[in-house]
Amino acid sequence: MKIKQIAHLVLVNFRNFFREPGALFWSFAFPVAMAWVLGIAFSGSPEKKYKVFLSGDSTFQKIFPSASATGFTQKIGTGSGTSAQVEFLPASEKTLTDALKKGICVLYIDLKNGQPVFHYDPGNSEAVTLYLMLERELSIHANRPVYVTEKITMKGTRYIDFLIPGLLAMGVMNSCVWGISWYLIELRMKKLLRRMVATPMRKSSFIISHFVTRLLLTSFESCILVLFSWLFFGIQMTGSFAALVLIYLSGILAFGGIGLVLASRTQSTHVANGLINAVVLPMTIVSGIFFSYQSFPEWMIAIIKVLPLTLLSDSVRAIFNEGAGLPEVLLPCGVLTGLGVVFYLIGLKIFKWY
Repeated sequence: MKIKQIAHLVLVNFRNFFREPGALFWSFAFPVAMAWVLGIAFSGSPEKKYKVFLSGDSTFQKIFPSASATGFTQKIGTGSGTSAQVEFLPASEKTLTDALKKGICVLYIDLKNGQPVFHYDPGNSEAVTLYLMLERELSIHANRPVYVTEKITMKGTRYIDFLIPGLLAMGVMNSCVWGISWYLIELRMKKLLRRMVATPMRKSSFIISHFVTRLLLTSFESCILVLFSWLFFGIQMTGSFAALVLIYLSGILAFGGIGLVLASRTQSTHVANGLINAVVLPMTIVSGIFFSYQSFPEWMIAIIKVLPLTLLSDSVRAIFNEGAGLPEVLLPCGVLTGLGVVFYLIGLKIFKWY
């Protein structure tokens, strides 16, 4: 009897699920579409492309025949099963520092007594992979082993310095999109929105209250992460605090508006889960949170740079690592604020209260 009851209840649950076309799309079609898009993004080129900066290139002209004073490109790893196209560029100390802070390069080489010395962060798996490929390639060309390495320790150029600002930006996105969307959808499912709209409450006041709540909660969450990073990793903000506050407000406004639009018509948590992930997941992957987006194809980078999460993470990273101030963040702040206002107006216009 119990088994028959369970079977009937399972059948009812399946029927309820398959009655929602949106749930079917986000549960089955969307993961396949994401796999296809990301497969193209990461596998569109058989070779990865890297930039490696050099402080001096006279010795490299002897190692690589194609070397020149203005830089050269070399294919490496052809015999190891994994190949990469590496662009070697001469650079000053300032150029090296800026490139490392922005994630343009993860490794650079200088010369000490004619010996190539590799500088990279062992905590960065991509840098380690590139070093192993370069070490093997230089050993073959120079006919001698090359094992001289130095760990990058300068604050602002380490992988952890790249990661933490990205996590701060991702926290803003997740807090606003998930916090606002999911809560509003739950209120609609429980028929509580209908009761609220029947009161003298202004609709705009109700929506703005969620923005303020997210602002306070996100600020508290970010403070905890910054404090932890400072205590354990010595991460410090070198830029303007006012610029950080401004970009944070703009980011919360933008992602809060996106969250409002996502929740404006959705009636089911099955659809909500897929819909929110459809917005959050792609930006988390491509916007340079865990690794630099410079490894994507050129046509994709142009699109990635204008994504809301990219604008926010790049700005926060510039404030923490590059000493950016208000002038450097005014443009991304304007774009994020504009997006937030547009999404807020759209969401308020189409919001379904019952």
